[in-house]
Amino acid sequence: MPVTFGERSTLTTPLSMVRYLALFCSCLSFSLAKISSSNLLYSGTFYTFCMVTWCFFFTLTFLIIAINFTQFHSLLPLSWKNLTSTVASLGLLMYAAATFAFPCSLTAEELTTKPGGLTVTLGSFIATVAYTTELHLIRSQGGEQQRGYMATVPGLLKVVQVFGSCVALVLLSSQDKALGTWQGGVVATAYATCLLASLGTVLVMVGDCAGRCPLPFDRLLAGLTLLGLMAYMAATVVCFSRVLQERPMNRGGVLPLCAEAAVACLTLLAYTVDLAFSVKLLCDRN
Repeated sequence: MPVTFGERSTLTTPLSMVRYLALFCSCLSFSLAKISSSNLLYSGTFYTFCMVTWCFFFTLTFLIIAINFTQFHSLLPLSWKNLTSTVASLGLLMYAAATFAFPCSLTAEELTTKPGGLTVTLGSFIATVAYTTELHLIRSQGGEQQRGYMATVPGLLKVVQVFGSCVALVLLSSQDKALGTWQGGVVATAYATCLLASLGTVLVMVGDCAGRCPLPFDRLLAGLTLLGLMAYMAATVVCFSRVLQERPMNRGGVLPLCAEAAVACLTLLAYTVDLAFSVKLLCDRN
């Protein structure tokens, strides 16, 4: 299938418009954040997380717009519909986390009154709305076959699992006391294992390689989901035990712990619902 250049209709669709908005807000956020950090000598784990999020999804969105305009995706060995829905859903979650993380990092530095920080937060929030709208438009396109697996509920749950593991690792790395302890080792192993498993599943779907798996792919997904469920059950118990052991007056230590415990609970819920879908699918096929 030949590559077609210069189709103006692809530049004026509602999907393209919300992608332009996300692209502009991403550029605005990381540019102003970089300027503020150079002037204020600010750095930290949350700042790094926000900058990586904004720059990474700015690049992905720009590539999606360029590839969609040139129709080059017809030559790529991947599922374009799964790729775009994955970027939209993961971008929605990551930008929502960055929208909360950046003001928290500014609060720690007593810089909330700076207009630059407020503009960065606003830009990140608008980009979150743009990715939400993009995901809604993708999910509104026809039936399940046209949308792709990653736009269905099980596919979105896989994205939530990847997001939860990423955020949990960031929150864990921001806690100096947790690093080097056996509790930190247990939860870090659980988060990393689940991240690799869920990310591998997403890449298989985006690469359209599910049919090449030597094992029954639906059974493999159910097994990986069960493994993730057990790992997050252990991680959640450890997180709450660490919260109870922390001194109540130590807000600097309790708040990241509570945030990590909340993320672990939400990710555990995602694995539970995902396992229910997997079991139902296996029962229907049998």
